[in-house]
Amino acid sequence: MLDPKGRVAMVSGASRGIGRKIAERLLAAGYMVSAGVRNPGSLAAGDNLLVHRYEATGEARAWADATVARFGRIDVLVNAAGISRPVPLDSDDEAGLDDMWAVNVKGPLRAIRAALPHLRAGGTGRVLNIASLSAKRVANANFGYAMSKFALIALTQAVRREGWEHGIRATALCPGFVATDMTAHVADVPAAAMTDPADIAALAEMLLALPNNATIGELLVNWRLEPML
Repeated sequence: MLDPKGRVAMVSGASRGIGRKIAERLLAAGYMVSAGVRNPGSLAAGDNLLVHRYEATGEARAWADATVARFGRIDVLVNAAGISRPVPLDSDDEAGLDDMWAVNVKGPLRAIRAALPHLRAGGTGRVLNIASLSAKRVANANFGYAMSKFALIALTQAVRREGWEHGIRATALCPGFVATDMTAHVADVPAAAMTDPADIAALAEMLLALPNNATIGELLVNWRLEPML
């Protein structure tokens, strides 16, 4: 397992939900963390925590540059920022789909491009994309969200392929319902039955610590029994 001491992790969406739990977990493990958040006032910076304004719909190079200026390197990128919008199949309104494509697909792509030279340099770079079980099947009417997460799986596979010889390993972590703000509207599943975001963070820490010769491309996690699991 890789020693987290001295390793630098960029985490998007770190102000709440899964992203925040991952940032907190990595800090506790000994990582230096660069938190990319829309509202920098939502987190208190510290010796090992840089809080930087980052919009997933915008560019990520300023965030990566600030991370290197503060900590000297980038070893890990966690793309946890994401949104969900309703997109009826029989509607011509594609605004929601465009929003999800911008945040859930192009946001991670831009962050990866910004971090890639630094991930290559270290020889044990890691990219963790928080995808979804919706990236593996379409189980409800929220097909637009599924489309964006299917695309995120493709991006993860591209990073694995192109980064492999440089020691970069990429993983898509695919949970079902997690008890966060994003699932607060779900009426037929109580929050207590959903996966705890702290448990997703524990899995993230494990995935990021695996050595180059024990890599996991996709990890599927769910709160209920279903055939694919």
